[in-house]
Amino acid sequence: TIVPLNVLAGAKQIKYTIEHSECKLILASKIYIDKFSDILEASNVQVICHEKANDLEINNHKIVNSITKTLLSDTPAVLIYTSGTTGVPKGVLLSHKNVLAGGRNTALAHEINKNDVSFCVLPLYHINAEMVSIASALVSNSCVVIVSKFSVTNFWNIIDKYKCTWFSVVPTIINYLLNDNFDISSLNLKNLRFGRSASAPLSPEVHKKFEKVFNVRIIETMGLTETSAQILSNPMDQCKHGSAGRPYGNEVKIIDDSGNYLAFGNTGELVIKGDNVLLKYFKNEEATAEAFNKDGYFLTGDLGVEDEDGFFFITGRKKELIIKGGENISPREIDDTLYKHNAVLEACTFGIKDENYGEEISACVFLKDNLIVNEEELLALCTADLGEYKTPSQIIFVDKPLPKGPSGKIQRLKIASHYSHT
Repeated sequence: TIVPLNVLAGAKQIKYTIEHSECKLILASKIYIDKFSDILEASNVQVICHEKANDLEINNHKIVNSITKTLLSDTPAVLIYTSGTTGVPKGVLLSHKNVLAGGRNTALAHEINKNDVSFCVLPLYHINAEMVSIASALVSNSCVVIVSKFSVTNFWNIIDKYKCTWFSVVPTIINYLLNDNFDISSLNLKNLRFGRSASAPLSPEVHKKFEKVFNVRIIETMGLTETSAQILSNPMDQCKHGSAGRPYGNEVKIIDDSGNYLAFGNTGELVIKGDNVLLKYFKNEEATAEAFNKDGYFLTGDLGVEDEDGFFFITGRKKELIIKGGENISPREIDDTLYKHNAVLEACTFGIKDENYGEEISACVFLKDNLIVNEEELLALCTADLGEYKTPSQIIFVDKPLPKGPSGKIQRLKIASHYSHT
């Protein structure tokens, strides 16, 4: 079983991951061995330093000897710790069947074959990189280009240099590429078929603008760590802006708060069933039991609606809903409106306690360099688009990027918690 370590998570989470997973062997480059030397020494785990490919060949016997189980489809393959905003991380245990399904579903959705070259932009401790970029390449016998870290300035040059045919990113990266506005006219990007967006909803406004500026098609998708990434994807020949697409390789339904299955057009929680769904939460039987309904569908916690064409639209998270005066309000809807203003680089809407309404609406925005907008202008934009009831009571301007998890997803609950105590 492989346990990816999130080196950006900090010493506390790395220590917890090593101890909770009961790992026996750690492969790491020298920079991280030095950085976390105190934790590694205290853990009493064997550490192998590798900087080059042949380092792994030299130590191959140590790695092979650490494998004690016969590999079957349901044998644990990967243990990934989620980054949740509250409590300790949960260990998502995926089997070899899950990993194959994650790669196969991605290859199916994006019509990936042996001629493709994917650009792996996201870090390898993230489910997107592991399943979408790596597993899909293994399943399809295609090629993948891996870089040490994302760089706005080198992004397009790498695609040109290695003749990449597709890439997988998150909305935050799409925003930063747009803001950088790199001139790609001198590059040869004729092999580039599409870009893939996942991990968080992509604003339709940003989606359309990126495609117009760079003339690169963006396929919006949806996935979770617990589902080996791939759940939904827009078809290659049919895209609906604002939709995460249709299911590929799994079943997706929508239920209400009572667990009843809903017909298209009704908003509820997305539930998933398929070979890509996790084995269990490691050492957490209670969380595992609570994660599935009576029919064996995994409860995603995501709210959405299915249209008459079978496309799913994600409206938010159950825990992130703003309940103002008894009315459910999706923060994503307000985010999308704020993103319509050219000066807004990042936006996050959340609820704060209010004596009259129970919750009132607030929003944070981080502006693009050298662009200015005031609160009144953004509030007027929201009122015109959404009406007075869904317009935030305040817009908070921040001077640095909004906090994000390992996938680049803006941490809405963390931001809400911060401002509820200020």
